[in-house]
Amino acid sequence: MDKQKTTIQFLMEHADKRPVSFHMPGHKGASLYRRLGYGEFLDKFMDCDITEIPGADNLFQTEGILKRTQERYAGLYETDRSYMLINGTSGGIIAAILASVPAGGKLLMARNCHKSVFNALTLGNIAPVYLYPELIEEYGILGAVTPQEVQRAMEEEPQAAAVILPSPNYYGVCSDIRAIAKVVHRHGKILIVDQAHGAHLKWLGRGTGPVSAEEAGADIVINSIHKTLASFTQSAVLNLNSDRVDRYVLEDKLQAIQSTSPSYLLMASLDINADILEQQGTELMEQWQGNLRYFYEEVKRIPGIRVIDNLENFDYSKINIDTGLLGISASELENLLMERGVFAELTTGNILMLMTGIGNQRRDFDTLLHALRDIREKLGNRERDREPGKPGAAAGGNAGRAPEKKEIFAIPKAKQRLALERSEGKICASSIIPYPPGIPLICPGEKITAEDIRYIRSLRAGGEKVIGVNENGEVTVGA
Repeated sequence: MDKQKTTIQFLMEHADKRPVSFHMPGHKGASLYRRLGYGEFLDKFMDCDITEIPGADNLFQTEGILKRTQERYAGLYETDRSYMLINGTSGGIIAAILASVPAGGKLLMARNCHKSVFNALTLGNIAPVYLYPELIEEYGILGAVTPQEVQRAMEEEPQAAAVILPSPNYYGVCSDIRAIAKVVHRHGKILIVDQAHGAHLKWLGRGTGPVSAEEAGADIVINSIHKTLASFTQSAVLNLNSDRVDRYVLEDKLQAIQSTSPSYLLMASLDINADILEQQGTELMEQWQGNLRYFYEEVKRIPGIRVIDNLENFDYSKINIDTGLLGISASELENLLMERGVFAELTTGNILMLMTGIGNQRRDFDTLLHALRDIREKLGNRERDREPGKPGAAAGGNAGRAPEKKEIFAIPKAKQRLALERSEGKICASSIIPYPPGIPLICPGEKITAEDIRYIRSLRAGGEKVIGVNENGEVTVGA
């Protein structure tokens, strides 16, 4: 890539290619807005970028237009209260944890939580107690956190104030939130669900797919509206679904975490998304569901293309292609698709995940199917050197690697930078995070192993980004 290219040059050139998006955000470009009557907003985009002028309300003390938008979301999700987020789901997660767990307390958390959860631990001086998700060995990806695992952890750590886990996870695997909520509430604790990848579950596949965490009884649910629905990137909604959390404390944490200059463009896009759900939501969800059924039927006709289509409690709007039978890695398939104008969301070993959204149309799925047929034909009968579902050596991201149950040490107060190769046996002092998906491979307080080092080196050798390893190949450890 040309290092002299500016951000705007890259964005304009990419848009001019008219790419097919199977990655976030869910609106998939201007077509949805213009088709549904919001073209004038796009035309006046810059003029709508304002601050808190009279009549514009205030995000942190809503009394007018912003209050009405939040009330619309409370109605849509059927929750007690909804709060707009302009720092993404990350900001909502941090505020939810700080409002639910006292400083110096303990949090039961899935080990595959997003890095924002780990940031909340640092801010609140909160100690983690890990819940370990199952590994779906057939595909080499992480699965659900079971109610039994939550029960085990609650019995071992009765002082923990709250539980947080992602559902769906990055691949679409949902945990049994209804059963988990019963366990958590039986112990008198708070359940927070990171539903960043499932803002659409309330409507898509209603009655046939996974239920939303709001319907399943979670106390706080944070939704990345932008990921699969129609708002702009970085916009999200936090839903408060019980009185187990003091809303005034939650509101205070939200104003402490979020920008004091909230973007009216982001908030307007949330308002538009509410419009779309209220007015065209049923029709769009039926079209989306129909397009998914169409794709899953048609892709079966392509030899060597295997998709994950046999899991329970799974969000099938995430299309996961297992490339093992093709004899190539997911990252190789990703590159072949990009050459044909199709852009995916995530690669992990043999699994390529394509994230569909409310803005995808039938022609997008046809383009994807045509590209897969063409790739299959071009590959021909090349030797298959990997088994389906088995992660390759340089799996892009750690979502497919089951987190190890490691001993947790005190987070070092004295820190130093060391070359990754010299860090074996040292206590990690700053999270090491393959990105995407943003799930820490090694957390502060965990010991770095030789296997960790080999894995990180393989990721970097494959061109993957690993947050926590600087440009000199150094990591932060205890001194």
